[in-house]
Amino acid sequence: MRDSDGYALLDAGDGRRLERFGAFVLDRPAPGATSPRRDPAAWAGASARFDREQGPGPGRWSPPDRLPERWDVRVDDLVLELRPTASGQVGLFPEHRAVARWAATQAAAAAAEEGGAASVLNLFAHTGLVTLHLARAGAAVAHVDASRPAVAWARRNAALSGLDDRPVRWLVEDAARFVAREARRGRRYDGVVLDPPTYGHGPSGAPWSLAAGLAPLLAAIRPLLDGRRGFVACTSHAAGLRPADLASHVRAGLDLADDREVAVHELALDAESGARLAGGWVAFVGPAEGGKGG
Repeated sequence: MRDSDGYALLDAGDGRRLERFGAFVLDRPAPGATSPRRDPAAWAGASARFDREQGPGPGRWSPPDRLPERWDVRVDDLVLELRPTASGQVGLFPEHRAVARWAATQAAAAAAEEGGAASVLNLFAHTGLVTLHLARAGAAVAHVDASRPAVAWARRNAALSGLDDRPVRWLVEDAARFVAREARRGRRYDGVVLDPPTYGHGPSGAPWSLAAGLAPLLAAIRPLLDGRRGFVACTSHAAGLRPADLASHVRAGLDLADDREVAVHELALDAESGARLAGGWVAFVGPAEGGKGG
């Protein structure tokens, strides 16, 4: 099914979000929606609602047969395949559009300065929104995600968007292992975008948390960056990690010079009702003046 109406946040509040994805309106959990709903009447028009089950395991969509197995939407002039998953996600994280646009702008600027395509590493790349923005901007992208189905999904999105001929390496890899291997190979990138999970497991299976693992991961990424011209976008969806902490982790992990600014912005969405939905934070590090250096 093809639809071109795109995305809209209709309302948010009381721990939930009401969104339109093309022809379907979805009612889903949203821990960041702590205020009361602005437009309670709008929620009666939801096509389907997702609820998490108590304890571990997947949640459920109700009514169970209201949504198709998959449908397409057009967002930022890209065509994306959406699906109702057992985690409550559909394959599009709208708050990441700001990250994608910033990264694409940085990649285009790097290409103009260097006279060739910018090379960008996209870690924890999921279904490819950032990758598609970068590819459309002319960048050569290494799209890395540990989930094979997610990488396959991203490749379908590239094909739907007419970008399957762009120079993208689609890689099913653990982010930390891939970064370490690229460093040993002496690979360099003009920019790195990463959307690490709040909790997970490292390559050895040991527990991993954003608060403890972010700075070491960024330290491993640092040798891959093209000197002082390299740009970085790093997100955080951890409720307990303050913006100042995110900036501190990024500065320490990348060992930035004093003249390199870390700009932290909220990943928030404004609803048609006037509600505002918090979605975490992103730290942007642009290229320094004066080209390469220490």
